Amino acid sequence: MKKLKIAIQKSGRLNEDSLRLLKDCGISISNGADSLMAYSPDFPIEILYLRNSDIPQYVRDGVADVAIIGSNTEYEKNTGNRIVMSLGFSRCRVSLAVPRDVQYNGPEYFNGKKIATSYPRTLQVFLDEKGIDAQIHCISGSVEIAPSIGLADGICDIVSSGSTLLKNGLKETDRVLESEAVLVASPILEDEKQCLLDNLVFRIKSVLSARNNKYIMLNAPASSLEEICGILPGKKSPTIMPLQKEGWVSIHSVVSESKFWEVIGRLKEAGAEDILVLPIEKMIF
Repeated sequence: MKKLKIAIQKSGRLNEDSLRLLKDCGISISNGADSLMAYSPDFPIEILYLRNSDIPQYVRDGVADVAIIGSNTEYEKNTGNRIVMSLGFSRCRVSLAVPRDVQYNGPEYFNGKKIATSYPRTLQVFLDEKGIDAQIHCISGSVEIAPSIGLADGICDIVSSGSTLLKNGLKETDRVLESEAVLVASPILEDEKQCLLDNLVFRIKSVLSARNNKYIMLNAPASSLEEICGILPGKKSPTIMPLQKEGWVSIHSVVSESKFWEVIGRLKEAGAEDILVLPIEKMIF
């Protein structure tokens, strides 16, 4: 049986999040700390540990069938790989930044100036859209020090918390591109490997749905049932069971993580009591 070759970042936060996702999908990986390839006894898959910036081309060339990478990397390399799905973790952004003491009045500030970046294509697209004529100085690594050593007037780089910018005396000015982890695939996959990919996507969706939802159980007076059901529609409708105490019911449902506290507040106002919240391991549709 053929195996699906998946490339992931060799080290770093994206590596850790990717391996955690695969583990939650029932795909265990056993390999040494310095291995560049690994296998799973649970799923027909090969893991290739590669340098992040190289991954899109490896997928495009067919060395890897699929990959978990930042959407910013695929956008920058512009290799034409298929974005199969967004994964919702490792969120960051590509942003412009200038020294903190600069009086910044908008992207026009960069007209005639130098910008240091590891994302020349992404930056050029942004500058063209804004009608800005700036000189792009392409460097790899330690982009943040470019203004302080006189190499550039500003930078365009990955920003997560912004702490690295602060440490280097910079301030974020414009968001050029939002990014998160995505699953990408070769534009052409043979049928057998496409079936494996479909299976993997099914598992990932089940895991991500579980992460994004909470299972709640509560008790409420039957007189509040209609109001509470309006607050808790669930995927179809809440599960309702009568309690031994006359006039009371137990209600079970699923609540989106993003709306959780808002919903809980409304439930309490509607008369809900004894609310229990449980994590969901998987959600199968």
